[in-house]
Amino acid sequence: MRTPGSSAQTTKPEESAKPRRPDEAGPAVHGLSSEARNLHWLLTNLVEEVSGILSVAVVSSDGLLLLSSDPARNAESRPAHRPTGPRGSSADLATIVSGLGSLTLGAAQLMDGGTVKQTVVAMAEGSLFVMAISDGSLLGVHATSDCDMTVVAYHMALFVGRAGHVLTPELRSELRQSRENG
Repeated sequence: MRTPGSSAQTTKPEESAKPRRPDEAGPAVHGLSSEARNLHWLLTNLVEEVSGILSVAVVSSDGLLLLSSDPARNAESRPAHRPTGPRGSSADLATIVSGLGSLTLGAAQLMDGGTVKQTVVAMAEGSLFVMAISDGSLLGVHATSDCDMTVVAYHMALFVGRAGHVLTPELRSELRQSRENG
């Protein structure tokens, strides 16, 4: 994964749309703090750099969507028979991630299993990954059934490692506010 400020090499004309750096943020992140822009950049890179990822959602501990990918963004590079995400809606993915997170947390408590680090649901037509970020926040990824699960999980762990320490209550509030105003 590239770091902020690095550039990508493009080899094909259709690959010329490289992810923006946080300081090159588009209208979706205009007016946000540098931490919020950086999280948007990290999420965009996760989607664009990891093969098989269809959509991503970051959900707060109370189930509210904080950040999401745009499932339509990669539609041109995805075969027509591939799904675009749960009903194509980031809110649907956030709901699923929140519910699955609650369910696995309850199961872990009943089993004295400690904290839940990651949940994976492998389906015939896709995969769903849920990983704890911090303070109950969750990262959810909907991926194709033929994705390399270890690569997806690895890049999710990188995102969590980079995002976890900056996802403060103030930043969560800023992200919620930007979604409500957007």
